[in-house]
Amino acid sequence: MKRNVLPGLRLSLGVTLFYVGLIVLLPLAALAVKAASLGPAEYWSIVSSPRSVASYRVTVLAALAATVFNLFFGLALAWVLTRYRFPGRRLVDAMVDLPFALPTAVAGISLTALFSANGWFGSVLGQLGITVAYTPLGIMIAMCFTSLPFIVRTVQPVLEDLDPALEEAAQSLGGSDWTIFRKVILPLLSPALLAGTSLSFARSLGEFGAIIFIAGNQPMKTEITALLIFIRLEEYDYQAAAAIASVLLITAFVMLAITNWMQARALRYTVKG
Repeated sequence: MKRNVLPGLRLSLGVTLFYVGLIVLLPLAALAVKAASLGPAEYWSIVSSPRSVASYRVTVLAALAATVFNLFFGLALAWVLTRYRFPGRRLVDAMVDLPFALPTAVAGISLTALFSANGWFGSVLGQLGITVAYTPLGIMIAMCFTSLPFIVRTVQPVLEDLDPALEEAAQSLGGSDWTIFRKVILPLLSPALLAGTSLSFARSLGEFGAIIFIAGNQPMKTEITALLIFIRLEEYDYQAAAAIASVLLITAFVMLAITNWMQARALRYTVKG
């Protein structure tokens, strides 16, 4: 009697494909069809309008800044949680997942209250001449808060599984701490870092609820692309909303392709090493 490798493979595969088609492919197809209903000239005029371009610039620059910050801070946090034992470690480890559990609107209201002119942090920063709420800096902070767990949770398991013998061998050969990290640990972490960074950047690009409260939503200054799409939907301009959303969709696909290529190169380098 012929047996499948996995019991119920055909059924599970069918359910999976149905779910992916219904939840993922169907909405993406609807978006593509709606955007394609526009003529080339009309589509270009919508996606290249000054307000749209300004929203792209605000969103991408803030997302890049937040991702770079999270790359270093998330790696450091994952390192501390993995390599050290200290009072309150479990609490810190649990709080890393807070942005996953907390509604983004609640996060946005909380950040606005903290960083407003009379907030706990905002009043102190205001004395130093730094304004956070209703500025691009506030957008970056909201993106940092919501996307940090992606880097920490992607890198942390890899750090836990690293073989201590590799570091011990490098130390026995006279390698300094920085040399060991740069030449032994970092190449092994690079695929996970690339994956976490891409997820963090993608989450920042698509973030909405945590940003709209702290951004101020000033057109041409602090208006993100996701909010502009929402505004077009409220105006019943579905074609314009689909056109602007398609720009984010194309950006996500390009970023995914680049990330996969970089991960493949990093894995090839790790295997050869």
